[in-house]
Amino acid sequence: MRIVRGVFLLLLASGLLPESPAQNVTDVKPSPQQLEWQDLEMGAIIHFGTNTFLDREWGDGTASPQVFNPPNVDTDQWMEAARSAGIRYVVLVAKHHDGFTLWPSAQADYGVKNSPWLGGKGDLVRMAAESARKYGLRFGVYLSPWDRHEPRYANPAEYDKYYLAQLEELSTGYGPLEEFWLDGAGSEGRKYDFDTIIQHLRTYQPNTMVFADVALYKYADVRWVGTESGKVPFENWNVVDRAGYLRWRPVEADTPLHREQWFWHPNADSTLKSVDELMDTYNNTVGRGAQLMLGLAPDRTGRIPAADAARLAEFGRKVKSVYGNDLARNHEPIDANTEPALDGDADTFWAPAMNGSVPTLTVNFAQPQKFDRVMTLERLNDGQHVEEYSVEVLVEGGWKEVVHAYAIGHKKIDIFTPVTAKAVRLKLLQSSGLPGIRELAIFNGTDVR
Repeated sequence: MRIVRGVFLLLLASGLLPESPAQNVTDVKPSPQQLEWQDLEMGAIIHFGTNTFLDREWGDGTASPQVFNPPNVDTDQWMEAARSAGIRYVVLVAKHHDGFTLWPSAQADYGVKNSPWLGGKGDLVRMAAESARKYGLRFGVYLSPWDRHEPRYANPAEYDKYYLAQLEELSTGYGPLEEFWLDGAGSEGRKYDFDTIIQHLRTYQPNTMVFADVALYKYADVRWVGTESGKVPFENWNVVDRAGYLRWRPVEADTPLHREQWFWHPNADSTLKSVDELMDTYNNTVGRGAQLMLGLAPDRTGRIPAADAARLAEFGRKVKSVYGNDLARNHEPIDANTEPALDGDADTFWAPAMNGSVPTLTVNFAQPQKFDRVMTLERLNDGQHVEEYSVEVLVEGGWKEVVHAYAIGHKKIDIFTPVTAKAVRLKLLQSSGLPGIRELAIFNGTDVR
């Protein structure tokens, strides 16, 4: 053994053994689960609990379970409203910071089982999960690490056992979970054993996407955008570096449907965001390669308010009207290798020839077209490779640059002053590895009302 080790060290010192290449950002690839999750694009997180009945955002754990008594819980209506906006997955806040559980947990008395709602026999997690799947939506849960009611919280070791037991109830009793939310709200100075928590989750839910702030948990699958504005204010790269540890962690940007309100409040009609506000959020979240997580809040009756449901439907219709007519589909004939980027099928892609020239995808129209935005989807199966690109339009016989940017990622929407042009071209100015473009789509959103 000593001889073998000595020979190895001698060869290494002499340079006869190849060095192990350092991992590069572009070498990091997503898991199949991450790719599938990113294609969902829009989710909703639902807040409903004792806070709903007490006109507050953060409970202190002292509210009586008796206050929770919604007369007409309709989780089907929740999911129908969410789906009308184009939302494709929902995360239910199964336990917020006040410790009140929306399922009949065997670990705690503080929850729906000791409320008057349905005579203490109700299970909102089950109802929401079943309704989500009925309407074709994926389902996930948020289980707050911070618990302001549970006495065992003062003893970290005992509380960890309690938390794991509740996590096991949620991860074994309600079918596949698309996403598990983690955050550190209110937990300054407290350290949780997140490694054990996620290992426990993975025992029962190996495919669940784990959301957490980069600074909170190193091995999560999804990262927080850093604000609750619902917007991505930076070039969006899917790989993050935490102290030399590289990981594929796409962004999820959360924001409530109501300005600064996650739970329902009596003044809800005055805080509801407009369709224009929601479209701006969409363009700066989904349109920047991130996931939009929209906060929904049932009212005291147990339904999504009528005004909220109507606004969600309006928003969904506006997205479809702006991004429903891809002008690139009506292009002049093009070569077979490029056609997959213009066919409306995100499972096909253009693989440009890397022969030293600038890879360029050109779309020619039979007649000049008016448009104000271009949507580009990068193929991410083998990592994120496009590092700089431009979009040019053919006007008055010459090419004019209307976009010069960097990251594309899952989806990039570039909006510019409306132009009328005979052709459009995407130029990949700088790439690492072999890039692929799933789709190049062109839209006129200016004239949509």
